[in-house]
Amino acid sequence: MDTNLGLAHYWAQGDAISHTVAYVLLAMSVVSWFYILSKTLSSWRIRRSAAALDGFWQAPTVADAINVIEQADSENVYTPLAKQAALAAAIKTPSGNSSAASSATSLNAASDLSELITRTLRREITRVSSRLENGLTLLASVGATSPFVGLFGTVWGIYHALMAVSGSGTVQIDKIAGPVGEALIMTALGLLVAIPAVLAYNGFNRVNRITLAELDGFAHDLHAHLTTGSRVGQP
Repeated sequence: MDTNLGLAHYWAQGDAISHTVAYVLLAMSVVSWFYILSKTLSSWRIRRSAAALDGFWQAPTVADAINVIEQADSENVYTPLAKQAALAAAIKTPSGNSSAASSATSLNAASDLSELITRTLRREITRVSSRLENGLTLLASVGATSPFVGLFGTVWGIYHALMAVSGSGTVQIDKIAGPVGEALIMTALGLLVAIPAVLAYNGFNRVNRITLAELDGFAHDLHAHLTTGSRVGQP
């Protein structure tokens, strides 16, 4: 029995389709790991900056509060809500006469304060949510399809192995086991690509759910403060 069987032997015996399957799996792995590493760093920064929400409400004015959260929010997740909501509130306040005059004919100027701030916060949450979900579709696709890509490579390898055995005129178990075992390597590679992608997808989804829940709570508090609380010191 040939003792040189293995990945190198399978690669040498493979055809263009077998090689293409391997290259596709390699590309899937590289792209998924790029997103895994980049989003891991981004998620760590987001969770670290969430602590600044408490400091936001300790500031004496809205302008100071925005400055506090902006310094901690390196991923720019929470800051846009505070900035845009404060700017929207400034349009409807007496201190914002110049803004109101320039926007007198706009729909924003015609809206009441609560409606304007609600619309602004909803828009910013939608933008942040879209950015948080960037790359998750790709990870889900890699996790769902790479095992089948590997399985296709295995089926193709087994087909060629059986064709070679049938062409030799003799059927021996040692002549079949080696090539079939080599072909199964493709299924293993598909699983190695899929498992990290699926685990990362689930982990990032959990982080996103926590972050969006905090954003909703922050938006609710901002709305309550800017519509009923003091708005001294707004930008």
